[in-house]
Amino acid sequence: MDDRELKNSHKQPRGLAHAWHATGLALQGLRAAWQHEEAFRQEVLVAAIAIPVALLLPVALFGKVLMVASILLVLIVELLNSAIEAAVDYTSLEYHPLAKRAKDIASAAVLLSIVNAVVVWGMVVLNS
Repeated sequence: MDDRELKNSHKQPRGLAHAWHATGLALQGLRAAWQHEEAFRQEVLVAAIAIPVALLLPVALFGKVLMVASILLVLIVELLNSAIEAAVDYTSLEYHPLAKRAKDIASAAVLLSIVNAVVVWGMVVLNS
């Protein structure tokens, strides 16, 4: 069997069935994040307020797009951070400096995405 046959031998759905299946898995991931990650719930609450505010502010369309995208980026990075933390914790709950480094770096990514959102919002609002 060549590599292509091995990949296809796992009976993964194709085409629209694959997209439907992948969407289901993504929704399970969102549900898990909502149930188990307080930071994600807090950031969703901020997004639920910030996105309508961005759309209602009297700024140019491109500014609105940047503002909404910066908020969505925070949620995306938080999901990745949560996934890294879960994977590290699954591997071992014992302290290890590399595990700490992985978790700290993922948390730093969340912090930078939040700083990015604040800077984008500030620049758009002050420039309008």
